[in-house]
Amino acid sequence: MNTALVTGANRGIGLEFCTQLKASHYDVIAVCRQTSAELDALGVKVETGVDMSDAASIKQLAERLGNTLINLLINNAGIMTNESIDNLDFDNIQKQWEVNTLGPLRVVSQLKHLMTNPAKIALITSRMGSIADNGSGGYYGYRMSKAALNMAGVSMAHELKEQGIAVGILHPGFVSTDLTDNNGQINPDESVTGLLARIENLNLENSGTFWHMNGEVLPW
Repeated sequence: MNTALVTGANRGIGLEFCTQLKASHYDVIAVCRQTSAELDALGVKVETGVDMSDAASIKQLAERLGNTLINLLINNAGIMTNESIDNLDFDNIQKQWEVNTLGPLRVVSQLKHLMTNPAKIALITSRMGSIADNGSGGYYGYRMSKAALNMAGVSMAHELKEQGIAVGILHPGFVSTDLTDNNGQINPDESVTGLLARIENLNLENSGTFWHMNGEVLPW
């Protein structure tokens, strides 16, 4: 049986990933800072106390996993706040950088030795990290952190190819979750169904591509 590890797993898109992957007969490792009743009810392995901005907690996660082999790593954890040029909260911008950009990089660095050959990494990013697609401005921390994550994903795709690891850089759509104050256009079920289809089609030849969950290739 294949094993999938999902970060930010206690709600929203992460919880839906765990739900659909378990239904597809994956062994699921759900990683989060704090669990939720909905996550506990799934009956998957839950690893709590993991903060994407805390390198030590991610290292401890790797130690707890021991020799567990991972076929699919989904870096989903993320945060978003809105800043304008007249209202720049640099603490919030820094926090988004730590969680959205450095967090996935820390996770991959600590867990890549557990990944099988072949294996897949999914980086849940956002089209808000697309420079070409930015038509409104604002959201400085979120936009910059996701643009940087996209660059990290391309570098990972190059460096991990010899290890047989393909990297997908994936936009989930405008999803109704706590992150968007439930103002999205689609629900997590629809989003994750599309994302898993992109992951299914991910391989070493198309590794490093920036996809919308609907299959559209997005501009950088």
